[in-house]
Amino acid sequence: MAIRSRGFTLIELLVVLAIITTLLSIAAPRYTGSVDKAKEAVLKENLATLREAIDKFVGDSGKYPSTLDELVSRRYLRRIPIDPITDSATTWVILPPADPQKGNVFDVKSGATGKSRDGTLYVEW
Repeated sequence: MAIRSRGFTLIELLVVLAIITTLLSIAAPRYTGSVDKAKEAVLKENLATLREAIDKFVGDSGKYPSTLDELVSRRYLRRIPIDPITDSATTWVILPPADPQKGNVFDVKSGATGKSRDGTLYVEW
């Protein structure tokens, strides 16, 4: 009477590894694409939030803020949002108004380099 040890054969292990590899090769590109899509959605929302706060500041004071920090100190924002592409709140590109007497922050753009999924540059948003 021979005793058989329980376990997996090398062939069975290779088949399981091949199946896992196939599933990962299908799932990985979808995951990275969804992460990029989410970052772009957050960037659009953060830009809209900043621009809305600037507009409210102008409506209340009649001039543009001198810095983004002024929006926080005057409680138009709780904190400066993070640019999700650069993972920093300090990379926003500030555009001044045509008349420098009216303040310094007319508009805000992303400081991220590169293109979005639709082919437009982040700095053009």
